Amino acid sequence: MLILFSPIIVLVIVGIYSNKPQQPQPEKPLIPEEYIPIYFAAEEKFEVPWYLLAAIHRVETIFSSMDPMLSPVGAEGHMQFMPCTFVGWSHPTCTDLGQGNIPEDEKINPKVIAKYNGYGIDANGDGKADPWDIEDAIFSAANYLAKSGAADGDIRKAIFAYNHSDQYVEDVMYYVDLYKNLKKEQ
Repeated sequence: MLILFSPIIVLVIVGIYSNKPQQPQPEKPLIPEEYIPIYFAAEEKFEVPWYLLAAIHRVETIFSSMDPMLSPVGAEGHMQFMPCTFVGWSHPTCTDLGQGNIPEDEKINPKVIAKYNGYGIDANGDGKADPWDIEDAIFSAANYLAKSGAADGDIRKAIFAYNHSDQYVEDVMYYVDLYKNLKKEQ
């Protein structure tokens, strides 16, 4: 019996006496700092709180760390836009849930987006409004949220418009409450 349990006893003893004091891990910022200037610039342009943009970015793609950034229903990019929301629901291929059958060159064309009353924005001035470009995606989300009530202070209404789910609203509001108390410099 002792032979059977000897290896386990040895492992437990070695484990107990070989534990080194843990070095404190450097504290990770709550929000990746490279995104903060983009949130602030979008807040200034669209009057949507920066912390709301950060909260949605966190919930949608965990700050763009999900791979792929394409949802099962077809939402794409950093802030998870359905193609028809980004390009505009009056696009002739837009029906149902909003995936549409929009040619790739039209998805990022600011003139096409303006024609079909979409929310896509060319924030960096490269001639494309691209949900896969972080600046364009955040500015587009700010544009959408502003027109959905966030610029007027109706945050919950805007969040619900972004994703029609009460649980989604609660998830985003958790991060809104967490982030709004952070200093802008973090």
